[in-house]
This record gives sequence, C-alpha cells and structure tokens, in this order.
Amino acid sequence: MFKGLGGLGDMGKMMKAAQEMQGKMESLQEELASITVTGESGAGLVKATATAKGELVGLDIDPSIFNADEKEVVEDLILAAIKDAQGKASDRSQEEMRRLTEGLGLPAGMKLPF
Repeated sequence: MFKGLGGLGDMGKMMKAAQEMQGKMESLQEELASITVTGESGAGLVKATATAKGELVGLDIDPSIFNADEKEVVEDLILAAIKDAQGKASDRSQEEMRRLTEGLGLPAGMKLPF
C-alpha cells in the first residue's frame, strides 16, 4: 500500500533527530552563558572574567598597579587579561561543543551553526 514511500519513515527519524539536536544546542547555548572563565595578566594583577560565550562579565584590577606614569602598562595589562579570558572562553565553548557532537554520534570537528 505504501510502496514507493519507503524513505518517508527514515525522513521522520531524521526530523526527530534534528529536533533533538536543536533542543540540545539551545541547552548548550544557555549553559555556555552560565559557565565562566578567568583570564589573567601581570601575574594576576589584572583578572578578566567572561562567559564561555565570550561576554566579558567582570574585571578585577589590583590597586597597586595604578600609577599615573604607567598608564600604558595598565592599559596593556587590562587588554592582555581580556584577551586571555576570551581565548579561554573560546576553548571552553569548543570543548563543550565537541562533547555535544560526540554525544550525538557526529564526526569529530564537525562545525555546527553557531
């Protein structure tokens, strides 16, 4: 009776799997927003905190580095801490994505849309 429609059952399974993946991707996005990483510079004198999505959420500067004559040094330390935090955020995001794709049985290194 349904001869000729043989692929539709598989299509339904694929659609269900795609919906599950979308749900897991949404959950991962929420999780990445709550995971924080901290980057440092100047042996911990400047610390920048970011979410695993890369959003800067905190900056801690040791008051001992404030010297008007060394304004450029302070600026460089702040930028270095932010870049360190962003790098760690990117690494953590990729790690979480890799765990998700492995859990779904997708090939390692597969780029997903975000």
